[in-house]
Amino acid sequence: MNATPTTAPTAAPPGPVPAPLLRELGRTEGGPRALGLLVRDQHARRLVRLRAVLDAAAAAPPGRCPPAARDRLLADWALLEAAERADRDAVRAVLLHPMTGPWAQRCLYGLTADGPGTGGDLAADLAHFGAVAAAAAVRARFPFTARLTAHGGLLALPTLGALHTCPGTRVDLGLDTEGVLTLRQGPATPPAVVTTAAGPTGAASAARGDDPRWLPLGSLPALLPGAAPVLLDDLDPYRTAGSGLERHGLGAVTRLDPASRAAWAASWAGTEAVLRAGGAHRVQEATLLLRCLVPLAPPPGRGPAGESASHCSGTRREAFGAVLSSLPSTSAYLAATLVHELQHTKLAALSALVRLHEAGPAEAYFAPWRTDPRPFDGLLQGAYSHLALADYWQRYALAAPGTTARDLAWAEHARCAEQVAAVLPVLAGSGALTPQGRLLVDEMTATHERLAADPPPPGHAARARAYVDTARTLWRQRHRTAALATPGAGGGPAPLGRGGGRPDA
Repeated sequence: MNATPTTAPTAAPPGPVPAPLLRELGRTEGGPRALGLLVRDQHARRLVRLRAVLDAAAAAPPGRCPPAARDRLLADWALLEAAERADRDAVRAVLLHPMTGPWAQRCLYGLTADGPGTGGDLAADLAHFGAVAAAAAVRARFPFTARLTAHGGLLALPTLGALHTCPGTRVDLGLDTEGVLTLRQGPATPPAVVTTAAGPTGAASAARGDDPRWLPLGSLPALLPGAAPVLLDDLDPYRTAGSGLERHGLGAVTRLDPASRAAWAASWAGTEAVLRAGGAHRVQEATLLLRCLVPLAPPPGRGPAGESASHCSGTRREAFGAVLSSLPSTSAYLAATLVHELQHTKLAALSALVRLHEAGPAEAYFAPWRTDPRPFDGLLQGAYSHLALADYWQRYALAAPGTTARDLAWAEHARCAEQVAAVLPVLAGSGALTPQGRLLVDEMTATHERLAADPPPPGHAARARAYVDTARTLWRQRHRTAALATPGAGGGPAPLGRGGGRPDA
């Protein structure tokens, strides 16, 4: 890794997405070429952002970034460069890990004079770069020694695991030429010894040890042969930091117990088949985009109709490739969660490449999946993800062998399709759309019309219309308006969604 990255664009912004690929994405699809374009761009942006942390530290005043912290960052960067020369792919597996994004964002906020307050400890955030560099060196099997400080009772090595210890403990790490990692907490404490495996894949067996203080990071099997496993990350200290979860009474699971881990594995085991029933492209989409799942605790309280709010999920723009979710009740709902959340991942990545609209920040739009007014961008995000869900559930209903599963799928399809129908005219009629945004929305409209060729049973359709009509009436009463907002407002989507696996976009 050179001081100036050569693998990432640093000058001119990326060119426009070719129209055929934009049409694919507008259908909530996208083959390897379209999705690969989004992945490469997001990875390039990640590398530039990591370099930006180093540059921001160099430019920060001593009171914000003391010389000792700056020198340590340079030393950690030098370790990354050396490890990358040994195994580039192994190092990139750590640098492109989704949770490295929130950490880098947090550091930049803390280092820049005009950055918003994070409420965190900048010294601890900057020190985490040492753990990133150490994890990269371990994966590259590049021998090193380092001294790191545990924060919050864990010394987390991204993509590998964590050492359970006391907050503030200094830990001496050493990796030998055989890939054996030793973690020492002082002369009076026996070291923890971890055996590591070579290469960036095989996360579940990458770092194993018999010492109960070492907590290995788990993973779920790859959806397709030859693909990488999906990390089940319940250890990274930045997985929910700054996500806004707390405002909704939500939180991450601090550590999955064996029963919970088994429940995730059981649900995941049926996900590929259900995804495929909802469209073979959904399996490919998840394989190309999903790098890790972050388990969330079930949301508290009860829903507006008295039902239990048993599931929540979301994505984070800065954590490309991650889906945050509590455990859905069935594999079908886990698959639906992936479909829905990965549309947010896709559209956020596309929006970074191409400007889709010129809307402003006003929150003025009715969205049937929310009770509050939404910005234009939030409306677009929500319509896009619900359109994908309508497609998924319709395909699932047409393929379902049993009456119960078929009825459930038709009910979900009808609700999602009716919700999209309520907002598509607002999106299509907006003068704020750019030519690229217009093409995207036109394809969304055509896809919605295609879904109408296989309508749900009349009872499901009627209930869905009543559901949306009631939501609109309550929204108008609550916000003292009798009409949908006029086009022209906009803004960014909520950082995290909640409720039934349906993001609050």
